[in-house]
Amino acid sequence: MTPVTEVAGRRLSLSNLDKVIHPATGTTKGELLHYYATVGAAILPHLRDRPVSFLRYPDGPDGQLFFTKNPPPGTPAWVTTTPVPRSDAPRARQAMIQDLPSLVWAANLVVEFHTPQWRAGSPAVADRLVLDLDPGPPATVVECCRVALHLRERLAADGITAYPKTSGSKGLHLLAPLAPTPSAEVSAYARRLAVEAAAELPALVVHRMTKALRPGKVFVDFSQNAAAKTTATPYTLRARRLPAVSAPVTWEEVADTAAGGDPGRLVLLLDAVPPRLERYGDLLAPLFDPAAAGALP
Repeated sequence: MTPVTEVAGRRLSLSNLDKVIHPATGTTKGELLHYYATVGAAILPHLRDRPVSFLRYPDGPDGQLFFTKNPPPGTPAWVTTTPVPRSDAPRARQAMIQDLPSLVWAANLVVEFHTPQWRAGSPAVADRLVLDLDPGPPATVVECCRVALHLRERLAADGITAYPKTSGSKGLHLLAPLAPTPSAEVSAYARRLAVEAAAELPALVVHRMTKALRPGKVFVDFSQNAAAKTTATPYTLRARRLPAVSAPVTWEEVADTAAGGDPGRLVLLLDAVPPRLERYGDLLAPLFDPAAAGALP
């Protein structure tokens, strides 16, 4: 029998709660749902008013993974949707996760949450910048931390403050709040930063995706600033062997990892995140402060 629960006045059918999603740790679907309910107050501001894309992995990271932008079949009528400009589907709509019932409904599908750098009311006008630091083996997140420290200073020179989070996979993301700026301009600026970093740190950084260039270096991916692209939302679980979260970290942790060389330091699993929220609050809260928003030079 499928259990039915009530979340903030909405009745939800939750399925297969004992199903193991992450075999490496024995983490069940019920534990994933509990995680999202626990961190709802932290993740919801990062989801709210942004069209959401889902990477679904209902049978775990070793099963079928599929990416969807359209609201899945069976989406409840009370889940908010918004029109989204897409060249392949002029009348497209996407879901928005505006409240805790919507979050639990989506989590029951077993998904990664991905969001653009703009809000539904202002398509293609970004309010944040993102740089995705992706290591090419044998490089790890340690090398990403070294690059992140360089980019932090470079952004600060332009009056832009960056905040780090783990990707939940191998690398690191840098996010920075911006005054509303056309996505095309943010993309051009981010590309310039990546090209500069590759010129200044040629032994450590590449700005092109070409795989042959990437072993042992960090690819500074600027492309996720494009209006059509998305990035793993802060606090989302990832479809990986371990139940890792794309979670914010402190700059002290980044510096310590860069110096100490232990990549495991920045692997944050779902059970580590609620205590971190109790200790730090949301380290990415400045992304919502208009006074903290930088302007492109």
